[in-house]
Amino acid sequence: MERRAFSKYSWIDFVFSVIGVCTFLVDWGSDVWVAAEFYCRGDLFWFAVLVGLMALSSVVVQTFSWFWLEYDRELPGFGARSGAGAVLFGDRVALSCLLHVLQLGFLCRHISAIRQGFRVWWRKEEGSEYAVYLTHDLSMLRLIETFCESAPQLTLMIYVMLRTNKARTVQFVSIAASTTSIAWMVVDYHRSLRSFLPDKAKQGWGSSLIYFLWNLLLIAPRVAAVALFASVLPGYMPAHFLMLWFVFVLWAWRQRTYFMDSVGGEWLYRATVGLIWYFSWFNVAEGRTRGRSVIYHSFITADALILLATWWCYRDPVQTESYALALIITLPLTYLLGLLFKTLYYCCFHPKLWRPLARDPGPPVDLPDAEVSVRDISIQDSALSSQLLNRRMACHAKNFYSEQSAIRQTDDANRAESARL
Repeated sequence: MERRAFSKYSWIDFVFSVIGVCTFLVDWGSDVWVAAEFYCRGDLFWFAVLVGLMALSSVVVQTFSWFWLEYDRELPGFGARSGAGAVLFGDRVALSCLLHVLQLGFLCRHISAIRQGFRVWWRKEEGSEYAVYLTHDLSMLRLIETFCESAPQLTLMIYVMLRTNKARTVQFVSIAASTTSIAWMVVDYHRSLRSFLPDKAKQGWGSSLIYFLWNLLLIAPRVAAVALFASVLPGYMPAHFLMLWFVFVLWAWRQRTYFMDSVGGEWLYRATVGLIWYFSWFNVAEGRTRGRSVIYHSFITADALILLATWWCYRDPVQTESYALALIITLPLTYLLGLLFKTLYYCCFHPKLWRPLARDPGPPVDLPDAEVSVRDISIQDSALSSQLLNRRMACHAKNFYSEQSAIRQTDDANRAESARL
């Protein structure tokens, strides 16, 4: 069976890496500015909450980064491919550990990706596969960082504005930075998934635009509904989050995710998935996902309607008179529009529609999962064993694009390759 090589590192990948680190620094700077503003004004509670979110997000991201470094060092030949020009990788375990303890590992990954990308793209040196490998890890780490910090922080800023009925400049800056971070993550993550498709070049920017709009229109109403509920019943907010998070973690466990290479790492991943699902859906397990997607969106829609109804009943009629009716109508319609954009993506922009079908030309049985065969994106099989491919992002690409039978073939190839090694 013919297998095609993955696309090489390009100037677009380099630009995305540079913009990614700039977005990270701007988001981090806005967080510090907001925290300092709260502290100077004597709002110590909000200061503590914001710093807590920043610290929790940083620890989670650094932990994932460290786990992946440990896993990658065990891969055959990885050190020889990455050690020559790496800032963070290679055999300097003590330095890497220190950087992660100091919460600098994520930033150093950005620097590593930019440095390696510059050497490959500008100086035309070898190491394209390693540069792509780094950008794929960064994409997943940015996804985690976004939903561990940016989404909760966006909720917090909206809640503070509703609670105090005041809007300061620093709050608008924080909201803009968090929204930008979420938007960039969505586009970057989509590009990383697409890079595992052999016909990536046929997927234009229209696909990424629709993917971005669908996620934005689903996440924004969710964040707003949570903030509105918290503005009237702040004491119940932790209980609401913990209850849903626990259910989502159990659901991820029931789906038998196998993203990490250790038991502890896998439970950390499932806990993080539970947090992401509190705000947005993404597929984490192989198989048909139409049913899981319908269950999730039905559950989140019902939860959001309950949150909005609770806010409407407990709100201050005088204080919220200018925007209450507009919000109660706009938010559900926005979520519905997001679902329509998601349907539009699968009907008109999904990679399945850009490839000639090898068998029955009829519509796919289950669009959210049965779209593209992964026979061309097997990981570490005999034909691609010489390439340095990111197993973690390939796993997510399979979950998003693959057919069940093809996944089983890929897993069999992976097990055969592991036995050979």
